[in-house]
Order: sequence, then C-alpha cells, then structure tokens
Amino acid sequence: MLYYFFQYLEKEFNFPGAGVFQYISFRTTMAIILSLLISLVFGGRLIKMLHKLQVSETIRDLGLQGEKEKKGTPTMGGLIIIAAIVIPTLLFARTWNVYIILMLCVTVWLGFIGFADDYIKVFKKDKRGLAGKFKVIGQVICGLAVGLVLHYHPSVVEREFVTEEIALKSPTEYKRFSEKIEGKILYYKDIKSTVTTIPFVKGHELDYEDIFGKGTGWIVFILVVILIITAVSNGANLTDGIDGLAAGTSGIMGVTLVILTYLSGNIIFSDYLKIMFIPHLGELTIFVGAFVGACIGFLWYNTYPAQVFMGDTGSLALGGIIASITIIIRKELLVPILCGVFLVETLSVMLQVVYFKYTKRKHGEGRRIFLMAPLHHHYQKKGYHESKIVSRFWIVGIMLALITIITLKLR
Repeated sequence: MLYYFFQYLEKEFNFPGAGVFQYISFRTTMAIILSLLISLVFGGRLIKMLHKLQVSETIRDLGLQGEKEKKGTPTMGGLIIIAAIVIPTLLFARTWNVYIILMLCVTVWLGFIGFADDYIKVFKKDKRGLAGKFKVIGQVICGLAVGLVLHYHPSVVEREFVTEEIALKSPTEYKRFSEKIEGKILYYKDIKSTVTTIPFVKGHELDYEDIFGKGTGWIVFILVVILIITAVSNGANLTDGIDGLAAGTSGIMGVTLVILTYLSGNIIFSDYLKIMFIPHLGELTIFVGAFVGACIGFLWYNTYPAQVFMGDTGSLALGGIIASITIIIRKELLVPILCGVFLVETLSVMLQVVYFKYTKRKHGEGRRIFLMAPLHHHYQKKGYHESKIVSRFWIVGIMLALITIITLKLR
C-alpha cells in the first residue's frame, strides 16, 4: 500500500524522499524492522490475552527434562508470526504481484488449518486435534493451488536473454531489453516452462517436460509441488517440539531464501551468476524479509524458557511458506539441503515407526532405533539440555544454509 502511495506522491508532487520506495532493498529492510516490532509489541499483548483465556496446550507426560515447567504456557503463538508477516507485506510490497498474492494465500490457508488444530486441542479438550487426514487434505489443496498458479498464470514466466545477432534472426520473437547488461544490448522473450535448478550440475537447469514429456511433465511438476509442501510443513510441525527450535531454524532458512529470491529477481546478479532470471520475483524479497523478521521476533518470547508456543498455527504456516518459496524460485531440488533439519526430524519419526512395527512382527515386541522420536527428544532423553540441543541444531542449519548458497557457483 505504501509503495503505491509514495509512488503517487513522487509522480504528482515530486515529494522529497518518496522515490526511495522504488527500491526493493529499502522496502525489504523496512518490512524486517516492522515485522520485528509487531512481533515484540503485538506478541507481548497476545501472550497476556492467551493467559487470561487459559489457552494452553495439555503437556503430555513423556518423561522429559523440564516438561512439568511448561505446563500452562500459552499456545497459538503462531498468530504473532502470521500477523508479523502479513501486515508488513501488505504495507511495503506491490500487492498486485502474483507471487505476493500467492504467498499471502499460502500463509493464511495453512495458518487457518493449524489454528483449527490448536482450537480443537485447547477448547474442545481433544489431544488429537484436527484429524490427520484433514490436515493432509488441506496441505494437498495448498500444494495443488500453488502448482496450478505457477504453471498457468501468465505472469509466471522465465526470461530468456539473447544477443542482438541472434534476436535479429527472429525479430518478431524477441523484444529489446530497456537497459544494457555489461555494455551489451540484449533482447529477451518470456517463456512458460517447467524448468527447475539442479544443484552441483554444470547445466544447472532441468525441465520436467524434457524428462516426462510435454503431456505429463506439468502433471509431475504439480505432484512434486504437493509433495514438497506437504512434507516440509509436516517437517516443521515435527521440529516444533522444544523451545526456539522451529522458529530459529526457519529464520535461518528464511535468510537464505532472502538471498536466493533477491538474486533470482535481479537481472544484474542473475546474469553474473548465470542463474535463472524470473521477472517480477524481486518483489517476493519483501515477503521473505517479513518472514525472517517474524521468526526472529517470535524467538524473543519462544527461546528457553518459552513464554508462548507457536502451535500448529505457526509451524504448518512456516513449513508451507519455506516450501512454496523454494518452488517459486525454482530451487525445489535444494529442499533436502536447505530444510535438512526438518528432513532429519521427519526421517527419525518414520524410521522409528517402521522399525518398531517390523521388530514387533518379527520378535513379538517392538524395538526402537532412538530413545524417542523426533530426534530432538532422543537427545533430551540422553540428558542434553534444551538450549544446547537447539543451539547445535541452529549451527547445523547455518551450515546447510551456507551449502545451499554455495550451490549457486559450485557446479
């Protein structure tokens, strides 16, 4: 909103300083600052309100250290995160941008599913919450919507640049770019494609349609989108088991996505790095900046000992946002690296369940690989303090984030 307001002031009245709102870097910085302020101010007030309403999740007796102290801690703190993302985005982004609209819808939709789950647990006193099948259906609907928008919306394109010599051979096919890149006149055309980025490979790009054919390539792409959004949002949900773990690791992933989004939406940097340039994508940097600010601001209240839990309201939204952004910037094959913490947490649960059922069938009693799953609970059972576990998971997350960024040049 403010973008359009200051654009009007600059155009009609030549208002001093209004032009700074044209810069994505400035608006991203402002979004980060505002999301931090909203988290801190709104967060404190929401926590007091949740205390008054006695909105606290029942703590299961799992025999973990510090478990009893958490009793009575408010949940549904994900509302803080959602507010701190949505409000700065609406204020500082160009709201008619297809990527901004899409990500706002993803945030609200998955936040609503998580809120329904938390509401049933808290107010209906049902520890199971929303039935698992309804969560999955909601995630599948979200993935299907994201996949269809990215495939069919006319503004979602990849921009292909060629030299003047090549363009002159097909003058009706290419348009002249408005600026010179490295002193060269370039021509371009926008193409619809199902191309994605392959990490550590010289060609660096893979088209689903080249592998699966034009008739089925787009279907496979949408199925991949559904799988990634469902898997990452559930992974974030499983990771949200101890104070500060999900918010901190999500914030680290968010910083990485700010860098990748800005580079992919900037013609100069994308040309220098020889990566895919996606028109209109730069505006998404503002949303991701707000996401980072929201995660960091939420940590003010969520680090050990937590004053509030994010609940499924926050964790499902965080995972869905991270997954959707990686798909939008055509880096979905980097998810196992970037979201490595979520992946390991999910795998630990899957391995534990499969091994337990297998050994029960074979030996008559179920055996375990880990003392407890997800993995962070295994380390709690071994006697590690929550703060130490979280700090070390953050360090692993930072290492994975650096590897993700390195893939831009390491081929």
